[in-house]
Amino acid sequence: MADKKEVLLRCSKIVKEFSGNRVLDQVDFDIRKGEVHSLCGENGAGKSTLIKIISGIYPKDDGVIYINGKSVDIHSRQDSTANGIAVVYQELSVMTTLTVAENIMAGKELTKFGFLQKKQMNQKVQELIDKYDLGLKATQRVAELSTAGRQVVEILKALITDASLIIMDEPTASLSYKESEALFKIIRSLRDNGVSILYISHRLDEVYMLSDRITVLRDGKLVGVFDKEEEGGIKPDEVIQAMVGKSLSTERQKELAPGSGKVVLDVKHLSHRGYFNDISLQVHEGEILGIGGLVGAGRTELLRSIFGVDPITAGEVLYLESPLSRSIRQNIKSGIGFISEDRRSEGFIPQLSVEQNAEMINFRAVSRFGVLSRRKERARAKKMIEEVNLHPADPKYKVCNFSGGNQQKIVVGKWLVHNCRLLLIDEPTVGVDVGAKSEIYKMIEDMAANGAAVLLVSSDNEELARVATRILIMRHGNIVGEFNSGMPDRQEITMTASGLNK
Repeated sequence: MADKKEVLLRCSKIVKEFSGNRVLDQVDFDIRKGEVHSLCGENGAGKSTLIKIISGIYPKDDGVIYINGKSVDIHSRQDSTANGIAVVYQELSVMTTLTVAENIMAGKELTKFGFLQKKQMNQKVQELIDKYDLGLKATQRVAELSTAGRQVVEILKALITDASLIIMDEPTASLSYKESEALFKIIRSLRDNGVSILYISHRLDEVYMLSDRITVLRDGKLVGVFDKEEEGGIKPDEVIQAMVGKSLSTERQKELAPGSGKVVLDVKHLSHRGYFNDISLQVHEGEILGIGGLVGAGRTELLRSIFGVDPITAGEVLYLESPLSRSIRQNIKSGIGFISEDRRSEGFIPQLSVEQNAEMINFRAVSRFGVLSRRKERARAKKMIEEVNLHPADPKYKVCNFSGGNQQKIVVGKWLVHNCRLLLIDEPTVGVDVGAKSEIYKMIEDMAANGAAVLLVSSDNEELARVATRILIMRHGNIVGEFNSGMPDRQEITMTASGLNK
């Protein structure tokens, strides 16, 4: 086991700018041998940029990187690999038709007289699997593996290169609770065998549980390093305060009563064959109705069918007591907003600016007689930027240049300034940092307080308990439970969604 005080990688005074905007400002950062070190910060804090510099995707503008005390030049992924650095990305890049060993040895095949040495390759990979107790078979087809198993293959691809530092970017984003627990066991095994882990996640409970140290960036600057071994250890409140520059409330900003006003959305016996069956629900003015459940329960499909994206096979949807149009364009004109779970494909056009993306859903609000008013467009975009606390606060800035989290804030923000009577929102804060979550919650609550009806799908039970005034639980396409307001028991929500409360 490595001496945890011995530094493996050190970044000194790292600087990076994009279009005159300094996103990393004299950042000092180090990772010790055999430690799990988490990098935290709000969206746009500079985390992704620092990772990309370390892994050779972006060149640094200034500063020095040291590996084992020696300065190194990292200009490409090949350079980072040669220096023992590997990255396991959220988007997996395995070949499902090949075996575990074939994936791991791709480009590094063992041959003799021009023939592949499959037996030797399988043996080499299996030895690596057994060393770290990763629980796979080298001869397994990757197509047979779960998402968690495929992620282990990505980790093995890093280990086969003798990586001493593995960067894990949002590794549990697509994993179930049990799969995440299995991954944590693997991370601890890697650490105990001397491998350093740089861990990035918006799930702060994971960060606190796994980390030996936590480094926090804010606005491109180093603002704090927290060490589990120091007196007092790692204090979550202090980490969050370092991230956002202030303390955050975990309670509702406003106490919203369960809907008692006018019925805005009335869903009657709605079905989409193969996805959900005989769903009936109502959402009132000023109400936030949350829908919980496990992946595959039919929640996303229900929202899409209500809005008109997906078909319905039975039932009806009433909006303000009238049948809801199946035209998406007409629904938007009528004051209905829809925030899709798939933000990247359905939420924005990356090559357009913030103001261009913001006006796409309501051209009439920024035009007169069909002629676009740049003044109105810019004013609307500035209002949205202020509402979601976007950085940099430039309406002309292209969306593709923002961090992933800030891109999501743009998607949410353009609907929140649309003055919707009804907002359908799927996973409102996935991939969003703790500060942005608080801001988005407040915006949703403000909408409801001003009379809007909100139908919200979330896989985060804590989020449902925090935001929703009433919660429905779906399982296998059916509603199987209901919880009224008053911060319901999150364990009971989970058990209902899993079918364990019978």
